[in-house]
This record gives sequence, C-alpha cells and structure tokens, in this order.
Amino acid sequence: MKPFRRRRRGTVTATFELNEAQLLVNLASQVVELLQDRNGPSESEPDPLAQLIGMTGPVQPPEDPVLARLLPDAYRDDPVEAAEFRRFTEQSLSSVKVDNARAVIESLEAGGLAESAKHVEVELDDAAVMSWLRALTDIRIALAVRLGIETEEDAERLAESDDEATLAMGDVFDWLGFVQETLVHVA
Repeated sequence: MKPFRRRRRGTVTATFELNEAQLLVNLASQVVELLQDRNGPSESEPDPLAQLIGMTGPVQPPEDPVLARLLPDAYRDDPVEAAEFRRFTEQSLSSVKVDNARAVIESLEAGGLAESAKHVEVELDDAAVMSWLRALTDIRIALAVRLGIETEEDAERLAESDDEATLAMGDVFDWLGFVQETLVHVA
C-alpha cells in the first residue's frame, strides 16, 4: 500500500495492491453482513407510533460479542433504559455502520478493483474519509474481539502465537492500524 496523501484539490488518495483491496472488501463485507443479520424482525411488542415513524428495533443486546462491541448498551446500569434506547437507535446506528463499510467497498471498486487491476487507487473527499475512518474502526474492533485483543499485552501475546492463522489475522489487524493511521494523518 502507498499511504494516504492529500492532493492539492483537497481529496485524499491511496494506492492498494489488488490483494490488499480484496482483503478490505472482504472484511467490510463481513461487517455489513453481520450488522444486516442483526436487523431482522423486531424482538419487542410493536409500538404503533414508533412503527409509524420507523423507530422500532431490537431491545435485547446482541449475543455475538462483536455486535455487542459495535452496538453497545447506552445504559450499562439500567437494563430497562438500555432496552428502550436500543429499540429507538440500534437500527439507525447499524445503518450508518453499513453505509460506512459500503463506502469503503464502493470506493475500492471505483478505484479499479472491479477490473482486477494490479493496483487499486482510491480518491476520497472529506465525507468519504470519515466513512473510511469509521469503517476501519469497526473492522478493527471486530477483529480485536475475535482475536481476544483488549490490551497491549494481548496484542503482544498474539504475536507470539504458534497458530499460523492467528498470526496472519494479527498481521491483518496491525496492517489495518497502519492504513487507519496514514488516513488520520492526512484527514
């Protein structure tokens, strides 16, 4: 990857190798799928007014630990208030997260991924930069949860693993941090 840089006309660009772009699309697509699966039928009794204005959603926190981190309770000490808040906000929060991940996918496709070019160059305006930053954060959170990374010591322990798949995913986690850092520096 050639790091993100700001152009004179105000946009931000970066160039990814094809396999890097494919990896980003795959990870962003997994986040999209996970969040969309969560937005199934409502778990609560339909509130007629809320249903009329489209503000109905799940009241139970997600069982999946990744979703629990991406869609945390607003009130940890009050399950009733947390359920009410979740019912009115979770679907819109999920939609925003899905839109951010799709923005990553779409910009990579527009940058040449669809043609299977050797290199994929993305050009982002300020809104796309924010979508990328949020999506990269969500992807890294998902990976951290799956890898059991909560502290710096966990990340160090991961680097000493004997499992090749775990090491590879740890490298992906680190690489995503690099991608995100280069974007933050030009944002």
